[in-house]
Amino acid sequence: MYDIQFGFCVPIFAMPGGGLFRTPAYERLDPKTTFDLAVTADRLGYDSLWVADHLFLGHDDAILEGWTTLAALAGATQRAKLGMIHMAHFLRHASMTAKMTATLDQLSGGRLIHFVDGGNRAEEFTSYGLPWAEPVEARIEQLVEELELTLALWTAPGPVDYSGRFHQLRGARCTPRPVQQPHPPIWLGEPNPAMLDAVARYAQGWNSVPVTVADMRVRLQALQVACDKVGRRYDEIEKSLEVQILIAPDLDGVRARLRAMLALNPPATTDPQMTAFLSGATETPPDALARMTLIGDAAQVTAQLQGYIDIGVSHFMLWFLDAPGEAGLRQFIDEVAPRWR
Repeated sequence: MYDIQFGFCVPIFAMPGGGLFRTPAYERLDPKTTFDLAVTADRLGYDSLWVADHLFLGHDDAILEGWTTLAALAGATQRAKLGMIHMAHFLRHASMTAKMTATLDQLSGGRLIHFVDGGNRAEEFTSYGLPWAEPVEARIEQLVEELELTLALWTAPGPVDYSGRFHQLRGARCTPRPVQQPHPPIWLGEPNPAMLDAVARYAQGWNSVPVTVADMRVRLQALQVACDKVGRRYDEIEKSLEVQILIAPDLDGVRARLRAMLALNPPATTDPQMTAFLSGATETPPDALARMTLIGDAAQVTAQLQGYIDIGVSHFMLWFLDAPGEAGLRQFIDEVAPRWR
């Protein structure tokens, strides 16, 4: 059984208004503002810090490079665990990833979560002249080999030889090894059957992108089946949900923040449910937003979280929609998180 933990998704890109996706209150990326906000989250007591792993995304395609950001945060923070969100396999050679992650675990005092993935936006890789593979199962096949190689380098007492279909090592060394023993936790994500098989065989954590409680239950059942197939204990795996959050003292505060976000880049079409909610005609947020967002006052957000906790989710990776403002970040840690601490 895992303790309930709350992570902060660092806004390393800006996606103002419109689709209310991840960082809709961030008009334009400012690296110092982003960095300072992550340090604040660590000081406030968030359990983990997460950065996305893309090469271009958001307003002006401006995004900080994920691994560099994570390494800098390792030196600027004290307690939060550190992880990439779906660290993209093809952005870094597998053997170098093993060396880099071992070093980060050392320099952070054992705070790394190694959340790795095959990537999902082909245009980023082809634009940068990096390798890519289709379909997704082909990427997972290469990812699995990377996991085997990484575990060998992290744990071997001496030089490593590895001969796989995609990677070959001769006398590779990864010293110093990670602080965490037997190794840093490996996380994987999403419900693809091939990925769930890899989770059951290799991972200590599994993460889902934003879904409803009902959909999350179905995904967890699929994970249970994958574990049963290989004889893995399902309860050994930490279950995580990446989710958006918009918290305010009351619904009028929620409405005010939504109006401000939408004004930055008004959506092309009008959502009647959003119009009704913003006008006060209804207290029910629009379905499109509620499906991927914890939304409301502290009591409402607490109740929504409890629905996921009741089915086994214990780690929440939170995208605060009002970032880079700190109001939601502070209200959550003061009024919601103590319920589980």
